[in-house]
Amino acid sequence: MSRLLHPISRRDLLGGAAAAGALIMLHPFSARAQANQAHLRIMETTDIHVNVLPYDYYADKANDTMGLSRTASLIDAVRKEAVNSMLIDNGDLLQGNPMGDYIAYERGMKDGDLHPIMKGMNLLGYECSTLGNHEFNYGLSFMDKVLTGANFPFVCANLIRGTELAANPRDDKLYLKPYVILDKKIKDGSGAEQPIRIGIIGFVPPQIMVWDLKNLEGNVKTRDIVEAAKAWVPQMKEEGADIVIALSHSGIDVKQQGDMMENASFFVAGVDGIDAVFTGHQHLVFPGKKDFQSLDGVDSQKGTLQGKPAVMGGFWGSHMGLIDLMLERDGSKWKVVSATSEARPIFERVDNKNKPTVPDDKRIIAALEQDHQATLAYVRRPVGKTSAPLYSYFALVADDPSVQVVSQAQTWYLKDILKNTQWKDVPLLSAAAPFKAGGRNGADYYTDVPAGDIAIKNVADLYLYPNTVRAVEITGAQVKEWLEMSAGIFNRIEPGKADQPLINTDFPSYNFDVIDGVTYEIDLSQPPKYDAKGGLANAGANRIVDLMFDGKPIDPKQKFVVSTNNYRAGGGGNFPDINASKIIYEAPDTNRDVIVRYIVSEGTINPSADDNWSFAPLPGTSAIFETGAKAKDFIAEVKSLKIEPVGEGEAGFAKYRILL
Repeated sequence: MSRLLHPISRRDLLGGAAAAGALIMLHPFSARAQANQAHLRIMETTDIHVNVLPYDYYADKANDTMGLSRTASLIDAVRKEAVNSMLIDNGDLLQGNPMGDYIAYERGMKDGDLHPIMKGMNLLGYECSTLGNHEFNYGLSFMDKVLTGANFPFVCANLIRGTELAANPRDDKLYLKPYVILDKKIKDGSGAEQPIRIGIIGFVPPQIMVWDLKNLEGNVKTRDIVEAAKAWVPQMKEEGADIVIALSHSGIDVKQQGDMMENASFFVAGVDGIDAVFTGHQHLVFPGKKDFQSLDGVDSQKGTLQGKPAVMGGFWGSHMGLIDLMLERDGSKWKVVSATSEARPIFERVDNKNKPTVPDDKRIIAALEQDHQATLAYVRRPVGKTSAPLYSYFALVADDPSVQVVSQAQTWYLKDILKNTQWKDVPLLSAAAPFKAGGRNGADYYTDVPAGDIAIKNVADLYLYPNTVRAVEITGAQVKEWLEMSAGIFNRIEPGKADQPLINTDFPSYNFDVIDGVTYEIDLSQPPKYDAKGGLANAGANRIVDLMFDGKPIDPKQKFVVSTNNYRAGGGGNFPDINASKIIYEAPDTNRDVIVRYIVSEGTINPSADDNWSFAPLPGTSAIFETGAKAKDFIAEVKSLKIEPVGEGEAGFAKYRILL
């Protein structure tokens, strides 16, 4: 039996708008549709990652840039702009914040339990969703129990149950239905109801077999996304689908098409029979003014891939993706004659602050109150211990425990992942930087976690940003240049001169990478080789001296794998030769999540700095730097450097002298 797509009449629209004291504008397609035409608006959420509420559990405070409860208010308003609408999701629902971990690791999912994400989504009337790669992080049994609670179908055309791929994708024993065809009623331009068959097909990145091997090996297998699309879409058309919508939990990449592409949505758009592509996975926004610019076949203003309408609605509920289709009836069939695309945000930037543009949907807030309170208790409860304090007061002048623990966690994580790959015998290094190091953010802007119990929310003090882990393969020579760039944070120091300013305040601390796994000294008498923006300033300079690996001078030609984050690996900071071309592994996990898992695994972590870097001696020379007032409590912990207080600085900072 067919159902009417979320309808709204012009009379209802104008009456409701008048009652609210504001006129809601119909989309042009709804306003001008003729008797043989109909406007269909399709709304997308993607990469929610359990962020149902506008709350950052790591920082333990509200956050106006996230939350399905906010997107839900946007959904209600957007529905009123169209005569016909439907709501879909593009995957990555079950993991990504502490609420997801709480449900998976603490509360569990018994048969009949309803996951918080499903509580929220069931209230909003979703028509369909596909699987994202993070659906598998807690195992197949957990995922199955969660999906059972959905009031809408999940589809995936390239996830196979078992270990064998059929010769023809249509003969695969799929884990879920590859697609659904929804029999609906749609209002045309005259107000009459007409039947329409809407086909929805879904895809997951094949790389889940690497990212979640321990959960999936021997149980499922994946097929190439485009190969699956080319096999199943013709069958959807044979079964009478008027239009075909692709839910592609896969990003946008226009490089030469290859087998088992992770980001294949551009090529999905090129499959005959697909009318619109909903993308995700990359946590970016499309269409828009920032992401996916100047790519062949990609119109980032109109929102098209190979001429087909497409959208990527941000992440964590930050945007809602909209594709509007003008449909025209041709005999007994509907076809797309025009389309528009939009990614609509839930917040705006005003005076350098995030300002919400929509309120919360109170139904979701009420439905999740118990889960919210349980999650707060979970993040505030210790998950492990630290044998030493974690602080960043001296992170810019000496090897630092807050940076050390990030490197330890990254190394622990990637070592396990790479052990069965071609890089298993390549030396693994780790790069990390101090994020909270005073500067323009003030004298209190430092990591400060005492020894003893450590809670999940403390991880936000160690790692501020929702970056994801990356691994790059580089040479020993490139390791040196990476460190030369990092050393640009220091001013040149004249030997034999007292109390010279040490820190270049134009150089951000998050670009001061320390690389663990090697040892080295920084010769401050040399000028910086690179400026703060990565430009070559002094080609002959060599600040990095005595660079050693395994107790021997580093071989410039030797290969190394370096664990870092997506910002640095993607070229952030303009580090020499460090860009996406060097990436060998893109992890599905955030650096924060990796740190939490590391702490849970270890029980008690030992973040004490190992002093793998220091300043080269400059007898009779001293330099001055500023740090937080509480630094005095930790001077004795710094063994590799002679530090002494020299009085108060401005705006609450304290001044210290280092004897070089």
